[in-house]
Amino acid sequence: MEYPPPFSDSQLEDLVSDIKDWQITHGSLLKLVNTDQDSTVLTHPVGACLFPTLFPKELFEQALGLQKVYNKLYARVAEDEEWLYETLKDDEFARILWDIHEEVKKEGYVQDHTLGIFRSDYMLDANPAGQVKLKQVEFNTISCAGGIHSNLISDMHRCLQRRGAYLPAVPIDTTTPINLSASHLPPSHTLSTVTAGLIAAHTIYGPRKSPAAEQTCILFVVQPRNFNIADERPIEYALWDQNIPTFRVELTPEVLAHTSLTPTRELLYHPPSRPAAAPLEVSVVYFRAGFEPEEYSGPGCGDAREARVRVELSKAVKCPSILSHLITFKKVQQALAIPGVLRQFLSSSGEAVAITNTFARLYPMDTSVAGLEARKLAMDEEASEGYVLKPSLEGGGHNVYGSSIPAFLTCTPEETWSRYILMSKIASPNVQNLLMSPQGLYKGPVISELGVFGVCLWRRSAESEGRVEMVEDKEPCCWSFKTKSAGVDEMSVVKGYGCFDSPALVDNDVFMACCRDGEQS
Repeated sequence: MEYPPPFSDSQLEDLVSDIKDWQITHGSLLKLVNTDQDSTVLTHPVGACLFPTLFPKELFEQALGLQKVYNKLYARVAEDEEWLYETLKDDEFARILWDIHEEVKKEGYVQDHTLGIFRSDYMLDANPAGQVKLKQVEFNTISCAGGIHSNLISDMHRCLQRRGAYLPAVPIDTTTPINLSASHLPPSHTLSTVTAGLIAAHTIYGPRKSPAAEQTCILFVVQPRNFNIADERPIEYALWDQNIPTFRVELTPEVLAHTSLTPTRELLYHPPSRPAAAPLEVSVVYFRAGFEPEEYSGPGCGDAREARVRVELSKAVKCPSILSHLITFKKVQQALAIPGVLRQFLSSSGEAVAITNTFARLYPMDTSVAGLEARKLAMDEEASEGYVLKPSLEGGGHNVYGSSIPAFLTCTPEETWSRYILMSKIASPNVQNLLMSPQGLYKGPVISELGVFGVCLWRRSAESEGRVEMVEDKEPCCWSFKTKSAGVDEMSVVKGYGCFDSPALVDNDVFMACCRDGEQS
């Protein structure tokens, strides 16, 4: 079988032109912040796949079906302070966040609800017998990006399919092409689902409590010089369309400059655009910043820490709270994979087995028995080829791969090794596609990563199992999908390591046949 279908040069030129126009007219763009001037700014389209990439339908549905279990699991982990402390006590960045939690806990938390906008990332793993399974890359709980970009690319691929843009224009004599139909291309509803989650948290908060406030609002905490606004602003605009005032402030120094706490801990926002007007009371704080250690160190680090403390002290619903931020650390993912640990949080053996089946081999890098085994593997030039060394940091560009691990560890103080985990490489089967990015066009074998979004709202409750009561748990109908050249290790599209994409869902035997044909071509 052949996929993508063979295209003439002219048809490929037309497809590229159509995709560029779609991206320009639909905001599928990255902002070039260095070109920002008083009256104009430059952008460029995000990296995008010309064709949707083949993906097994059964495994796509499995990933979506697991998300509610993952939501419940991570909500319960976030509320188990003792387990979380023991898991993360050796991580330097985690200690910064944990100290914030301890400071707020002394004063007393005044908001029991937490909003989770999660993303569980998966890749396909193929064994020598030709079986393909779903394996989790990581679980993200703060500033989960890519959903809006993938939403747009999914819409684009479905539009191009409806127009017949994917029909081959040249005769095919020796192979059978896959002709995409609408049933192959699932829609993604990331924008509406994420927006609905924020609205649910806003509704739970209820009307304003402070007599000083004019009304309630939602506050986005963002990074300065933000080049990825096209993945954030549509959520803000959608909330305004629902008559919910929504504002953006930078983590530092704007949070401190434009917010205040009342004696009863309402968080008030004072819009700088209308200094004489009454403040607004913040119902929900949505973090798209605060996940990098550098944001808490160096010049202004005290402002960032103080800002997090102020938000945590307040009555506003947080997305994430400081504890649900901590569960994004890779050490949590590794600790949950230890045999028997899942049963502490999931009473259903079926749910625990289903989650366990998605785990790759994960090791700590501490001085435990498992950690010493991992250190031996990591320092062995031959054995390390099968592993990835991961710190507890968000985004692409931080991992160390394969044969580079021993040299990296040799140059890294041994007392800091415990901040990493060692994960077995996922042996993804290669399919073919064409990628378009600012670096140019690429044609050849590719590897994809599926990120399933989970949007849930829970309440801390000592009476319920796991001390968590799920208040809202949106159906997992949204996802991100990213694809890279098979020769590239990292997958962060906005950092230049891949392209946004959407899956073309096919039966497993069709998928594997295309993988084999791709290897022969």
